[in-house]
Amino acid sequence: MTQERRGSSLRWTITLLTSAAIALSYLDRQTLPVAIRAIQPEIPLSNEQFSWLNSWFLIAYALMYAGGGKLMDVLGTRRGFLAIMVWWSLACASHGLAASFVMLAASRLLLGMGEGGGFPAATKAVAEWFPAHERSKAMGIINAGTAIGAVIAPPAIAMILAAANWRWVFFLSGTAGLLWTFWWRRDYYPPAQHPRLTEAERDKIREVFSADKPQEPGIPWLRLFGFPQVWGLVTAKFLSDAAWYFYLFWLPKYLYDVRSFDTKSVGYYAWIPYAAAGIGCLAGGWFSSYLIERGHSVNLSRKVALGASAAVMPLIFFVTEAPVQLALALFSIAFFGQQSWSTLVMILPADLFPHRAVGSVAGLVGFGGAMGGVVFGLIVGWTLDHGFGYGPVFAAVSSFHVLAFLIILLTIRVVKPLDLKETV
Repeated sequence: MTQERRGSSLRWTITLLTSAAIALSYLDRQTLPVAIRAIQPEIPLSNEQFSWLNSWFLIAYALMYAGGGKLMDVLGTRRGFLAIMVWWSLACASHGLAASFVMLAASRLLLGMGEGGGFPAATKAVAEWFPAHERSKAMGIINAGTAIGAVIAPPAIAMILAAANWRWVFFLSGTAGLLWTFWWRRDYYPPAQHPRLTEAERDKIREVFSADKPQEPGIPWLRLFGFPQVWGLVTAKFLSDAAWYFYLFWLPKYLYDVRSFDTKSVGYYAWIPYAAAGIGCLAGGWFSSYLIERGHSVNLSRKVALGASAAVMPLIFFVTEAPVQLALALFSIAFFGQQSWSTLVMILPADLFPHRAVGSVAGLVGFGGAMGGVVFGLIVGWTLDHGFGYGPVFAAVSSFHVLAFLIILLTIRVVKPLDLKETV
């Protein structure tokens, strides 16, 4: 095998490995929303309490997303990802020991602390292993892990609930994460240290990547707030993830409460929008890379793909008046657009910032997204418990991505590596 082919093969193997971790994270975070109907006879929960459980997860997730990005820059991707996977797998399993709302909240908090480092680690791995023209494809595959985990969750959890107590949903999900750590420890190394590469092969990879990884010194974490591009990404992610976390945490409950689904029906149908989300991950990454390969600039390629993703999101406005089959189709379109969008937003830090700052920037962007989920999730819980229904909620989420796209256009005039000396 030639040097270039061996390096390429390893890159895509690492992409699948990282995507599997993201799939597990989305399986873990879906355990509570899908199992909620089985949990409530033992631990009664109102809509506002359910929103607080999600909020505790997202608050911890937001803080650790920012801190996790810095952790990846300090510890490195190999050690950092291993540590956070062990943490969040044990935290997921701890839900199975809960006997009260407070215990569930503590478990959600611990789960969020661990999972917050997942996407910064994934972004860091992409920056370590992929040149610019392949990054969006790689991130698309990795981000498709969100859909794989979420697609698996409804039918898998329904089967577990049919065979055992709801607590086993959490025990088995946590075990799957711990098993993944053995795979990661065996197979992931940064290119300069990978035992399957010869020194000549490592030099070849450095040569291929050298143009994409400016050698400016790292940026102190607080100085990142001086970049308008960071503020734009954080604000855009705040808006778009407010919608995404509503879909992620509330879709099963919406199907239970409004469409009169039971656990079996949720397991049978609720995976469909998440499958569309997976296609969106791949489509957004592929389309942007296709435009680059056809000779268009990174700036145009990223923005055209982002704009196309945002353009389909207002269709969700009509979901409350649609029959159930059409409602699932509208959810599927929204999930497709959201994850196409998310793939592209997550790769922008690697397009804009030097390698040593990518994890930190990605962490701040994820912090903004999670806080959007916190704020909007609490609004949703209050809205539903006070009798306003889902209509105002879907009206709001139908506009978020369009607003986010306009913010990106205003704050990131050109997608290209920044001249840090001129910008800061």
